[in-house]
Order: sequence, then structure tokens, then C-alpha cells
Amino acid sequence: MFRPRPVRVSAWPRLTRRGGSLMIVGVLLLAVSLWFDLRDVVLLAFVGIATPLAAAVFVVVRNPRLAVTRGFAPAVVAAGGWTRVAIVVKNRARRTFDGAHWRDTVPEGLMGPAESILPAIGPYEGVLPSGDDTVRLEYRLRMPRRGVYSIGPLRIGVADPFGLARIDREVGTGHEVVVTPRVTPLDAALGSAASIDGVVHGLRRRTHPNSDELIAREYRYGDPLRRVNWAATARRGELMVREEEQRGDPEARILLDTTLSGRSEASLRRDDDEGAHFGFELGIEIAASIGMHLLERGFRVRCTQVADPERGVIPGAAFGGAYRTPGGDRMLLEDLARLDRPGRAAWHGTGAAQSDAHPRAREARSPGFAVLVDPDEQDARALVALRPSFEPAVAFATDGVSRLVLDLIEDADWRVVRVRRPAEIGEAWSGIATTPRERPAHAP
Repeated sequence: MFRPRPVRVSAWPRLTRRGGSLMIVGVLLLAVSLWFDLRDVVLLAFVGIATPLAAAVFVVVRNPRLAVTRGFAPAVVAAGGWTRVAIVVKNRARRTFDGAHWRDTVPEGLMGPAESILPAIGPYEGVLPSGDDTVRLEYRLRMPRRGVYSIGPLRIGVADPFGLARIDREVGTGHEVVVTPRVTPLDAALGSAASIDGVVHGLRRRTHPNSDELIAREYRYGDPLRRVNWAATARRGELMVREEEQRGDPEARILLDTTLSGRSEASLRRDDDEGAHFGFELGIEIAASIGMHLLERGFRVRCTQVADPERGVIPGAAFGGAYRTPGGDRMLLEDLARLDRPGRAAWHGTGAAQSDAHPRAREARSPGFAVLVDPDEQDARALVALRPSFEPAVAFATDGVSRLVLDLIEDADWRVVRVRRPAEIGEAWSGIATTPRERPAHAP
């Protein structure tokens, strides 16, 4: 059985301009009547004082029973885009509800709808519903920045019939809308290993030069004779057949600087007060663009933290920061949208944890992309320790990266590409394909 949620009072009842004026007139009449002993005016004075107070009691007692549902189209929107908010308000009371105003609550920084008159809603229809007990509201909302925003609850302004008093009530609960970071389309025809579908196969062939893509197993009834491996049969003394080795999807790694360990505590607090950190948001856009590009080309993408390379960018997220198609593109963007503002790292990887990052013998290396906003020297040494695991190893650095950190990772043979604003993401990605001699003048 449906039970409507209780309507919360967001503020005490207040007098409107009309009610306040009537109250002031009543007080003045009362003072004049007492001063000049005009008993006939006392009645008018009490009427002027009591009527607004009665109106305030009326709006408090008038408790609407409303059910609110809210939908978004689309429910997941890219930063800078628009979403259409559709609100369905259903009356659960046995009396008509009218004479109210509505306004949807939106977080600070978003421009919600202006206050409007709520259409009259008929009494609840339980047996033969005709829709008269339901009203549909709609407005568009622009989402300027990535993040997860709670839209709602709906604010209903209830006034008395004479417009002397009003009270605002919150109906329903908030609903989340996910705003994903902007994704820059990247060039697919690059000379880098990230654009070669056979990178894992090539690395395997260099690591195991005598291996082939076939393995031999015992003959089973029904196997075609053309798959008989005669060399293996001669060695084993029994009939062996060829079977293709099932290779895994190529894997790539993205390391995102989520802690900004190189910044002082005062700078971080100032960034929190002023809003989103520009370099941090730029780094998230770079990671989203690279991740989507790799996922579209069949890569399995792991997105982890620079400060803790074994942990995903979202602690506790499903699959530990590993994404693959189908569905991985949506999950990656939503996880990046839920990434909080930069803050101090709660834990830095110890030397033992970093030593695990070195590739084991006979293990193929995968492409690695580091997105650096403002790491400290310890984070840079973690990237140096990870360098043997990646081929190629590319670091995208924003303006906040110090010269010391750049020197450390460049000495470890990381390829460093500078990105200063979102418009340069595509150009920076294209710069990976150039050789050091052909590198553009603005790149380090």
C-alpha cells in the first residue's frame, strides 16, 4: 500500500506583504485607540492583528499530501550539456489542492526554474483514475561542470485564500543526475603502440621468440584430421591436434593524479573555497578522452591513482578500476564524474607495494598513460618504478607539474607531453606519434 512521504516544513510560516501591512495597520489602530480612548476602533485593530495570525495558522494546518517522481532525459549528460527534468506530482488527498506555487531545488551553481503557479490538482482517484489527480511539470537544466548533482526536493509554497500568509514545504526527495566529463575525440591513425591492435601479440613474440599461437592437445573423437600436429605426435608418441591459444584483450593503463600532493594545504583549501580546480578538471578530461579512445578500440583499460597504483580512482568501485566494452565506457565516465575534489592522499604506497609494480620475467608490457596535475616527488618516484611495466609510457602534464617531477620521469624514459587547456588535448595526443626530432616546439 502506498504511503505518501511526510511533507517537511523548510521554513516557518511568514506573512506576505499584504499580511504584514494589515498587521502594521492593526497595531497602529490599537495604539491610537488606547491613546485617545477610542473603543470603537479597538475592534478594527484586533481584526487587523488577528486576521494575519489566523492566516498563518491556516497555512500550517493545511498539509498537502503529494507524491513526487522525477526523471531526466538524458539521465547521464556530458558537462556543458542540457537535460530535461520531468516532474510528476500526484495528489494523495481526498480534496482538491490548488492555489500553490512550485520551484524545484537545485544545487548552488545551477540555474533552476523560476517560481511558478502550480496547476490545480484534483482529488485522489483510486478506483477509476482519469489523471485529474496528477500534474506534470517540465523544465530544462544546464549542467556546466562534471559531478553528481542532487536535484530536488520540490518546494511547494502554500498561501491562504486572502494571500496574507505563506509557508514553503519540501515534497519528495532529491534525485541524482550524473554529469560526465567532456570527451575530446582523438586521432585513431597514430604511430603509437596505443593504436596498434596487435601490441600484446607483438610483445609476446619478442618475449617468447620460439612460441607460436598454437598449442597441442590430445586427439578427441570428432577432431578434424587436418588439425593433427605431426611434430607433437612424433614427440609424444600419441595423436596430438593443434588448438589456437585464446589470447586476452590488449590492456592499457591510465594513472590519474587525484591527490595533488605537490600543493600546499592552504592552496587546496583556497581551491575548495573558489570552486573546481582547473588543472584537476583538465586532468579528468584528459583521462576520460584517452579511456574512451582505448575502449572504442577493444582495449581493456585500468584507471588507477598515481599515489596508489594498485587502487582505482574511485575507492570501492566495481572491478577495481578495470573497464572493458560493452558497458565499460559508461562506467568509466560515471566513475570519473563521481571523483571528488582533490585532497591530500590518505596513504602513499610503500616501497614494498611499489616493487610489485615491476613486471615479472617473461611478462609483456602494456601501454601506460599518466595524467599529472601536481604530484610530489614521491609520486614521481612511483612512476619511475612503474616505467618497466609500460611500453610506450606517456605522461600528460598540466601547468601545475613542477620541473623536478618532470626531470625525474623524463630521466626514467617517460615521454612527457604538456597540456595547458582542454583545446590542446587532441593536439597532445597526436604529438605522441611524432618522433623526438619532429616534436612540436611547445612540447618539452
